[in-house]
Amino acid sequence: MAEVHVIGQIMGATGFSESSLLCKWGVHTGPGFVSPWAAWKLLSGVREGQTQVDTPQIGDMAYWSHPIDLHFATKGLQGWPRLHLQVWSQDSFGRCQLAGYGFCHVPSSPGTHQLDCPTWRPLGSWREQLARAFVGGGPQLLHGDAIYSGADRYRLHTTSGGTVHLELSLLLRHFDRYGVEC
Repeated sequence: MAEVHVIGQIMGATGFSESSLLCKWGVHTGPGFVSPWAAWKLLSGVREGQTQVDTPQIGDMAYWSHPIDLHFATKGLQGWPRLHLQVWSQDSFGRCQLAGYGFCHVPSSPGTHQLDCPTWRPLGSWREQLARAFVGGGPQLLHGDAIYSGADRYRLHTTSGGTVHLELSLLLRHFDRYGVEC
């Protein structure tokens, strides 16, 4: 089987109106469900995680430097890995509220890549927006698949969040045996 090594970090985020940010992340492969004949198999590493909370002191960059180290084996190119991100803000009482959703595809060429992943969040009704401003919380997605499903996402009323910055290095192995040039 061909192998993909993804090594890197979630460097941080900029452009969010909130402070005290953290990021929940996960890696998805394939069509969105796990099946016994799935083309992608995680050999080592963890599929999801969470950064620490960072409050920017100078500027608006929240620094996380959270490591990502994944090793996949695959039977094909279909279902290439994608990272889904959820940025949350934490208030002084430890309550968290959604600051943005985002996703990006893992690059398919070997080497080191700098990625900027824009984020967005659902707006909700004017009452939900008012409650978010004074009480916290706000609307969230019921199903995470809507993050990268354009068919469902176009109907949502959203507002842009900030940008999550990633640095990923890719190593590809044995792809030439399957007719894929690297």
